Amino acid sequence: MSIPNTVAELTEIDRCHWLHPVVALQQHERRGATIWDSADGIHLTDVNGHRVQDAFSGLWCVNVGYGQQSVIEAAQAQMRKLPYATGYFHFASEPAIRLAGRLVSHAPKGLTRVLFGQGGSDAVDTAIRCVRYFFNATGRPDKKHFIGLQRGYHGSSAAGSGLTALPLFHRYFDVPSPQQHHIPSPNPYRHADGPDDAAVLASTVRALESKVAELGADNVAAFICEPIQGSGGVIIPPKGFLAAMRKTCDTLGILLIVDEVITGFGRTGPMFACAAEGVRPDVLTLAKGLTAGYAPMSATLISEELYQGIAEGGCDGTAFGHGQTYGGHPVSAAIANAVLDLYTDGGLLTNGERVGQHFEAKLKELEELPCVGEVRIRGMLAAVELVADKKTKAKPDATLRMGQRVLEHAFENGLVFRAFNDDILGFAPSLNYTEADIDVLVDRVRASISHVFS
Repeated sequence: MSIPNTVAELTEIDRCHWLHPVVALQQHERRGATIWDSADGIHLTDVNGHRVQDAFSGLWCVNVGYGQQSVIEAAQAQMRKLPYATGYFHFASEPAIRLAGRLVSHAPKGLTRVLFGQGGSDAVDTAIRCVRYFFNATGRPDKKHFIGLQRGYHGSSAAGSGLTALPLFHRYFDVPSPQQHHIPSPNPYRHADGPDDAAVLASTVRALESKVAELGADNVAAFICEPIQGSGGVIIPPKGFLAAMRKTCDTLGILLIVDEVITGFGRTGPMFACAAEGVRPDVLTLAKGLTAGYAPMSATLISEELYQGIAEGGCDGTAFGHGQTYGGHPVSAAIANAVLDLYTDGGLLTNGERVGQHFEAKLKELEELPCVGEVRIRGMLAAVELVADKKTKAKPDATLRMGQRVLEHAFENGLVFRAFNDDILGFAPSLNYTEADIDVLVDRVRASISHVFS
């Protein structure tokens, strides 16, 4: 095959050979790809020269923005020095060792051990495998059931997709399994007990207690949740949600897995969202902002209690049979260390917290529009839920694709974000945004909403 050198040739190769995630495939064949060519700061430019402000940080991940020289230089230096090193057997590399220690130092106290992977989906799979191993190794082999939340997202792998509770990720995939269950989402805007936060929280606790009672506590391994339900529509549970889940899991004798693949690394303000409530999960899954999207990497942190149970399971000399070829990759680890420096010494966490306050104030102004039912925001993570009737909260006719049309109009006018299937607009600007950048973002969103709903 000759080297493609025109946009048309690239588009045709993509159309014929790349099976893209989360698109209607025949529709993609007709439409063709939007091909990114370059990026700088908070902007992306496609191969046709169209430049847009990225209000979604790639896919919730480019938390530090594009073109950070310290990150690029760290990757280059590590590539020259040691481009690959396995973490299997007794081997290691200095960047990965340093990173493991740094993650533990930033994580809630008591999470002492780190397993590295490539992305959020395998971080969740690692969590599932560790929990299963732990209970089998400690003489509780019946604890096999996992409980999640409706509208939760925990990846698209064979195991994690069952804990995900979005229909798109279940259709034709034969998930969830009989050992995977879901309770209602703690969404104050749409909950039967909403908008009263206390009632929603109490209802969620009761639902978990009821599901565990139905299955039998001796059969339930863990409850898994996101601090904020990202792909479910940026649903922000009532304040105290994680603390209540921690207490309930302890009472029921089950483990708590907190999935911070999206919310970690300053996305909601602090380094980790669970820190805001002083909650220490038994397992914490991380990815995305770990390397800010500059390279694939994930981390699954487990408590010392879990580690000791897992380690004792191999006391006869049997190796722990889990890992990935690229887990703890030295280049990814070097990038992650450089990104952590930007969050802390580089001031991006502080900037994100400050700009996040301005973002909230500006985005909340959109609630004055008759077609905006609710603006949900914490830090640099937000959603605008579009409605046909503000009073009844009725959704627009799905066939009208109102959210997608808002996105299409915004894209033409220099802004990209995410439009969920149920007319919810999602935003995750990078932590290097300024207040002026936020003003541009909100002004363009307002203009596009007004244009589509006029």
